[in-house]
Amino acid sequence: MKIKVNIKKTDPNAILPSYGSEFAAGADLYCCSEGVEIEAGKTVLIHTGVAIELPEGYVGLVYARSGLASKRGLAPANKVGVIDCDYRGEIMVALHNHGTETQKVEQGERIAQLVIAPYFTADFNEVDELSETVRGAGGFGSTGRK
Repeated sequence: MKIKVNIKKTDPNAILPSYGSEFAAGADLYCCSEGVEIEAGKTVLIHTGVAIELPEGYVGLVYARSGLASKRGLAPANKVGVIDCDYRGEIMVALHNHGTETQKVEQGERIAQLVIAPYFTADFNEVDELSETVRGAGGFGSTGRK
């Protein structure tokens, strides 16, 4: 399924998001800044140079690129960035270096991936009791390991 998403360059050097394969769920986001160094254990805000206009009812989710995260230790600091459909500013990625060495991110390098998905909002209904389930209030690990 495809939807139309308006996109605007906020920097003339920006590269528009692109899909790496026919069935890729995430579109690659590119670094628009010139050579950014990220020290071990530090987070740097990376500019993409693009802003998007998502249709109402859709959200942009910014995830790590698996190769960048597993091979170089670079992943979004907030794990998953959320771009609401009413946000019109530049998309920026807070890239964190989980490794032990300084990493350099070059202009034009793919830094994250953007997944566009529908979402629901809730009408929260306060009640005195919730329905019972087998799991109940069992928290982390309460359903077992195998």
